[in-house]
Amino acid sequence: MDGYTDKNYEDFDDEYKLLKKYNKKELKEYKKMRVIKEKNKVESGVFDKKTMLSLAKFFNKGIINKIDYIIARGKEADIYIATPGNSKIVRNEKTVILKFFRVETSSFSNMIDYIVGDPRFKKISSTKYSLVNEWCKKEFGNLQIAEKAKARAPIPFMFNNNILAMSTITKDSEIALQLKDTKLDKPKKVFDEIIKEVKLLFKRELVHADLSEFNILIGDNELPYFIDFAQAVVLRHPNAISFLKRDISNITTYFSKVYNIERDSEEIFKEIIKSK
Repeated sequence: MDGYTDKNYEDFDDEYKLLKKYNKKELKEYKKMRVIKEKNKVESGVFDKKTMLSLAKFFNKGIINKIDYIIARGKEADIYIATPGNSKIVRNEKTVILKFFRVETSSFSNMIDYIVGDPRFKKISSTKYSLVNEWCKKEFGNLQIAEKAKARAPIPFMFNNNILAMSTITKDSEIALQLKDTKLDKPKKVFDEIIKEVKLLFKRELVHADLSEFNILIGDNELPYFIDFAQAVVLRHPNAISFLKRDISNITTYFSKVYNIERDSEEIFKEIIKSK
């Protein structure tokens, strides 16, 4: 938490802005208080003893040098920005994304639908902790496939138990907005780019399986990037094709509703199948 900047504190409440302007001594105490509160949140969330031990490996391997601040807190995972370490694979990175999969609040039933039937996971663990670790491993492997497909997605650096380290998607390391929070200048072009990315993954026999406006980020020049690959499945999964149809339907529905762009989901599906 040592990497909190003025901007991060401003996000908490207006009290910080007033202290910054009028009282430096109280501001210093305020910062200490906020860090303690955030650390307490972390300790009560994903940073239990097991997670701390898992995290140590990222420091030892030189993937990260410091955890800076949290950028997203969810039911199944928390996302942090970290300062890169001295490892060669993060040499050109300004920041590293750390994704901590929550153990206690993760949905077992949601995970099991995407793991059962995946030939890469023949043995399903009966413990929730082990299953969450497999879920993290699954996202790492899927991101590796996406990287080989030259699809726009975070580059995976390393995983250990319930923690995944990966790249940010923008050149200046600014946090990109979700598609749902972005007003597009060229929505038709973005739509076409999204379908192009789906095709790239399909050619590598991967289906995102949960594609929507919530897990597409808009990067530089309105280029779409896919995130949240833990649930992605290979084509050998028995539900891969139905997941693909759902992905396409989600995107066509969103662009029809928000931008009045009408595309035939069935035609797009046929086009993608033929592209392999």
